[in-house]
Amino acid sequence: MKIIGNIIWLVFGGIFIAIEYFISSILLCLTIIGIPFGLQTLKLGILALWPFGSQIVSKTEAHGCLSVIMNILWFFVGGVWIFLSHIGFGILFCITILGIPFGLQHFKLAGLALTPFGHDVK
Repeated sequence: MKIIGNIIWLVFGGIFIAIEYFISSILLCLTIIGIPFGLQTLKLGILALWPFGSQIVSKTEAHGCLSVIMNILWFFVGGVWIFLSHIGFGILFCITILGIPFGLQHFKLAGLALTPFGHDVK
């Protein structure tokens, strides 16, 4: 069932979301300062490419001060807009019964988009 959900996700827009994340990841990694943020957008792109069956897990060793500072920077630089767009798409998809699984995947992406540092995709 996860494979079918992921294929439908990709056909109806998931591939475009993943490509956008991958392009922004490459552009962010061009600068030395942007590399940590580029790695986080790469993480979002991987989750956007194959969301069904993937889980977000918290890294216990990464809950230090640096992770909190980077999440605050991420929030103000663009994370809030990514978060709000996924929340909006999640609400739109949850209006219909068939769209609920896809809306839940957008809510999962929104959670990672808000605080990507200190979390990993499994």
